[in-house]
Amino acid sequence: MRDIVNFLFEVGILKRIPRSGYQFLGTGSESVADHSFRVAIIAYLLAKNEPKADTQKVVLMSLFHDFHEARTGDHNYVNKRYVTVNEDKAVSDLAQKLTSGREIVSLIDEFNSRETLEARLVQDADQLDFILELKRQLDLGNKSAAEWLKYSVKRLITDFSKKLANEIVHTDSSDWWFKKKEELWVNEPDKHK
Repeated sequence: MRDIVNFLFEVGILKRIPRSGYQFLGTGSESVADHSFRVAIIAYLLAKNEPKADTQKVVLMSLFHDFHEARTGDHNYVNKRYVTVNEDKAVSDLAQKLTSGREIVSLIDEFNSRETLEARLVQDADQLDFILELKRQLDLGNKSAAEWLKYSVKRLITDFSKKLANEIVHTDSSDWWFKKKEELWVNEPDKHK
């Protein structure tokens, strides 16, 4: 039991580890856990649109894909030019005392290999989460986000993800709630309906 509790405390640190790329973008922020949550949702949707995909594997892989960052921190593209991170050792050490540790390590290895359909879907989900956030930052006025967005879209692998990214790029990030309807902004919504 103690090993499980320690593992849960450790992965909880992901809620407090910031994603480091936003330092260079100049706006936006999120934790590794914030990122992993939406990656899992995106991965689920991608798997549901791919009949041959193992949805459960995709969701688990997406939840686990950045576990190593509990021990290594998040290193962006600039950091990675100068710092070597031993992700394999971090994951192995993190999972070694769990009965399900081998499964966690295996899923992360599969993600990093990019060889299976499930790994490619999670790789795309990882990028689509960033694309969504870049689009939001662009809509809020960060002009640098447009350049980053262009390169992030090019990293996508699957056709469905590419179509989804095209839709993201052409959708205002506030459309889901802000319908630009005057009655919502002038008159308070009727609470009794």
